[in-house]
Amino acid sequence: MTHADGALERLLDGNARFAETRSARPCLTPERRARLLEGQQPFAAILGCSDSRVPPELIFDQGLGDLFVVRTAGHVLGRCALESIEYAASHLATSLVVVLAHSDCGAVRAAVSGRNAPEAEWGRLVSAILPAVEEASGLPGDLVDNASRIHARRTAELLRSESLAVKEMAEAGRGAAVPAFYDLESGRVELLPG
Repeated sequence: MTHADGALERLLDGNARFAETRSARPCLTPERRARLLEGQQPFAAILGCSDSRVPPELIFDQGLGDLFVVRTAGHVLGRCALESIEYAASHLATSLVVVLAHSDCGAVRAAVSGRNAPEAEWGRLVSAILPAVEEASGLPGDLVDNASRIHARRTAELLRSESLAVKEMAEAGRGAAVPAFYDLESGRVELLPG
């Protein structure tokens, strides 16, 4: 089992506790805070949406210092988000990056609503999500959720191709960038192919 496999298992175990309303709320003690004064060693990085209903530390039932979290609307990977993830991979030795999409995403909904608008009206956020919306068009099921899943997969692929630190981590067999989808209703995270 690689470090990334162990990190992923730890996240999924935490999510199972959260979804079953038996969260352990680990590492929230004054002693833990004192230990973190010496530095951080998060075991995973999460690129997730800014949506207040999707706090990674809670939905994965992790504590202080466990996760390096970068949040942007629609988990759009801009330059600052990319460099933040690279910092986690290269300086903090995280072995796993999870790109976390979620159901009923407002940013994806905006891209769905704006896809027929003139290009001049698209913001950077919507422009980044539109390719996933187009790919999801015509698929059975909810367009917003399908586009969110596709956007997570595309973002993980982009991380693997655009980030030297993430690429090196994966090639060395000491890490991975994986897409995932969080369902607001069930509280469950599902891993996505790709």
